[in-house]
Amino acid sequence: MFEKLLAMEERYDDINRRLSDPEIISDIAQYTALMKEHKTLSPIIEVFRRYAGAKNEIDESLALLDTETDPELRDMAQMQLESAKESCTELEQELKILLLPKDPNDEKNVIVEIRGGAGGEEASLFAGSLFRMYSMYAETHHWKMEILNASPTELGGYKEICFSLEGTGAYSRLKYESGVHRVQRVPETESQGRIHTSTVTVAVLPEADEVELEISPTDLKFDVFRASGAGGQHINKTESAVRITHLPTGMVVECQDERSQHKNKDKAMKVLRARLFEQMQQEQNARIASERKTQVGTGDRSERIRTYNFPQGRLTDHRIGLTIYRLEAVMNGDLDEVFDALATADQAAKLAGQEA
Repeated sequence: MFEKLLAMEERYDDINRRLSDPEIISDIAQYTALMKEHKTLSPIIEVFRRYAGAKNEIDESLALLDTETDPELRDMAQMQLESAKESCTELEQELKILLLPKDPNDEKNVIVEIRGGAGGEEASLFAGSLFRMYSMYAETHHWKMEILNASPTELGGYKEICFSLEGTGAYSRLKYESGVHRVQRVPETESQGRIHTSTVTVAVLPEADEVELEISPTDLKFDVFRASGAGGQHINKTESAVRITHLPTGMVVECQDERSQHKNKDKAMKVLRARLFEQMQQEQNARIASERKTQVGTGDRSERIRTYNFPQGRLTDHRIGLTIYRLEAVMNGDLDEVFDALATADQAAKLAGQEA
């Protein structure tokens, strides 16, 4: 690890020198690439230099203890040695985490699909609650949200809603949300006050661009139809809704949220590209069994990942055994505690996988 870090420090210093070169500054593409690499290396090198400083303190303290006879100076050297050793241990662990392979999708924007599952209208209402929760979280992080497609119900829920989130690190925060979310609460539709259990499926897809995933036009079938909505709302008299079928996979995407057929087509293509990209990655991950073991959850949409118990104000994430009793705050978008715990568990699993 030490040799790898020394090579990274050498590269970091080289980038710093090159970034002050007028020729590099005038070449926007090269300058941007170097700045991106500099940003990636900076936190690693900062911790590494603190680690190297702590190692030097250990060597100096040991040398002083070997030669010094004054009791006070020896006590000071011993205290410095213990402090430096403690710092070294902490910084070494921090470096191991920083050196873990980065998920190439972490900085991507995301497409989130929420679908009501078991529970009828109550499941649709909870799909609306989850959409509100993610929307409020996105707002606190100043991410841009755009609804791509929605099938609202008369009571204000959603049979299905698909939306995109654009912002720094969107995928890195939301990537653990794919799976089945279970809710236990008294439904608004229930007059007897009995607690019902319903489920909602969430899928989080990294947004893919045309460079990453090329789709042949001959593989696509386009259909247009009139848009419809809950209770007769938003019904178009023109055929603005778009359905795209990807013939090789049979994958179908519909979009009817916009009045313009062209805009609906663009949104549908964005969703289709993300779904195909996710499918490609799932197939890739399935071939790498060891990597799959180090993931927090499989990302499988059929895996029950979390329970929201409203009578007890409790949220439980079943993958990592996390239970917190502030459900109202979570439903209002205060999700960082949950996301931080999932990221930490994922890092720990990956570290254990490397050391095994």
